[in-house]
Amino acid sequence: MKQLRIMLVLAAAVCVPVVSRAEVIDGIKAVVNDKVITYAEVEDYARDAAAALRQQYASQPEVFQQKINQLLNDAMDQLVERQLILHSFDAEGYKLPDGVVDQLVQDRIREQFGDRVTLIKTLQAKGMTFEQFRQQVRDQYVSTALRNQNIQREVIISPAKIQDYYQSHLSDYKVDDQVKLRMIVLNKTSADDTNALRFAREIQSKLKEGAGFAEMAAVYSQGSQQHQGGDWGWVERSVLRKELGVVAFSLSPGQISDPLETPDAIYLMQVEDKRVAHARLLSDVRDDIEKTLRTQMQSQLQKKWVDGLKKKTFIRYLPD
Repeated sequence: MKQLRIMLVLAAAVCVPVVSRAEVIDGIKAVVNDKVITYAEVEDYARDAAAALRQQYASQPEVFQQKINQLLNDAMDQLVERQLILHSFDAEGYKLPDGVVDQLVQDRIREQFGDRVTLIKTLQAKGMTFEQFRQQVRDQYVSTALRNQNIQREVIISPAKIQDYYQSHLSDYKVDDQVKLRMIVLNKTSADDTNALRFAREIQSKLKEGAGFAEMAAVYSQGSQQHQGGDWGWVERSVLRKELGVVAFSLSPGQISDPLETPDAIYLMQVEDKRVAHARLLSDVRDDIEKTLRTQMQSQLQKKWVDGLKKKTFIRYLPD
């Protein structure tokens, strides 16, 4: 584990707990007031994410180590923040009734384990007691509730902020030339298969006689959009294979292509409409912008709030 930074934050009139050398050897990573955070807690907190990283970067050991180091540092910070919040909860005189905690525990058992027997077996495999599990559920709820109380209720995204963000990030919403496309795909059994091409020409004849492209696609296409009548919606040239893109963007609205053969399939395409490069309308991206701004503001408010808690709390990071 990469050495985490050593930080000492002392507030006036705060009693500093004593940590013996033996406790350090036993794996203490940090102390927040009188709460000890161990290496084991940090590693357990990051366990699922670490497993995903191990799989993702199995062939890149150096990159994997960098990612793990960052993950463990982030996990350490999050555990410290949780203890800061829990201390604030207690210091401000809040109480969470035992009945509420019991209900939270029952909900967690039902959602994640199904029944109490499965929970107990899982806890035993982790070397964890039921009381530790109960405390964990309680602490997670308190942490989330206090975050919501101090952060989310203060976030107001005005129309002016959304408009300003849209104007300053207009390049992010630019869209290249597009066609509204339907496609019939007939897979070839081999590179020299001629039956698929022959069948495509039969379908083309029926289309010229007035058959609906969507209906023909729903019946005969073997592509992923068969059940949508071959509808690909609005697509940019970059979405399509090069040879398909050349043909699709040469068609006029309503026009149907001749069968186009590739090594693995035959394609028939219909362009329903076209539009030139443009910027997406504010009305189309308003919700996305609001989510982005809300996330940014919540992150800023949380940092400000947590920084304030740190100024009132004793925190000590022990060196590796």
